[in-house]
Order: sequence, then C-alpha cells, then structure tokens
Amino acid sequence: MTTKQKAIIGRLESITLPELAIADLQVRVDTGAKTSSLHVDNIVKFRKDGKVMVKFDLHPDVHSVDNIVSCEAPIHDIRRVKSSNGTSEQRYVIATPVHLGDEHWTIEITLTDRSDMSYLMLFGREAIGDKFLVDPSKVFVSSLR
Repeated sequence: MTTKQKAIIGRLESITLPELAIADLQVRVDTGAKTSSLHVDNIVKFRKDGKVMVKFDLHPDVHSVDNIVSCEAPIHDIRRVKSSNGTSEQRYVIATPVHLGDEHWTIEITLTDRSDMSYLMLFGREAIGDKFLVDPSKVFVSSLR
C-alpha cells in the first residue's frame, strides 16, 4: 500500500478563494480551531432564485481597509461557534473552493467579526484535513514551491 506524502505548511500561509475573488489572502493556520473563520462586515441574509444566500464585505488587504470586496454565497449551514475567548455566537457557514500551494478543494468557512485579530482568516483543522502537516516554526511554505 502506498500513501501520499503530506505537504508541510507553516503557521502562516497564503490562500486563494476563487469564488470570492480573493487571491493571496494571508491566513493563520490554527489546528485548535475546528472550522475556518473569515472576518467580514455587513452580513445580510437574503433569497436569490429560491436559495438562502448571504452577502458580505471583506477587506482582503489588511494594510488597505479602503479596498472592499463585496461577496455573496449560498448559506451552507448556521452553527453555534465558541471562540477562543470563550464566547459563543451563531454564525453563517459557507462552503467555497480554496487553493493552497498545489492543492484545490472545498472548505467550510464561518463568517464573523475578527476585527480585533491580527489575521483576517483562521485556517482550521477541518480545512487542513489529511492533506497537510503543520510546522509551526515555518511561514508561507506553500508559496515557496
């Protein structure tokens, strides 16, 4: 039996979310977080062609808050999530494709206010799955390939 060698990623990586038109988004890889979470503003639930959707704004460049990308996606789920500070909140969950290094797959992302955090997105262990090993001493390993 042969097993695929898992790629190594660091504690910080750069991803692309093509359906949200976001490229080179710096994320903090967090094996302590079950689901990935993304900082967004102006979350609005609505219906489109019979589907329950969510629209939201995000600022993909932390150094330029004037750069706003407006997105919309079907609501995949609504979940109660407990944050690292112990508070619990209900969040919309979207499922969207992600590109990291040479890998492409779909992940679940919760939408929330992360304005007090250093990185706009946490890349959680469900997204990491069985594809990667995390080396916390390294950063931006996937962009070095």
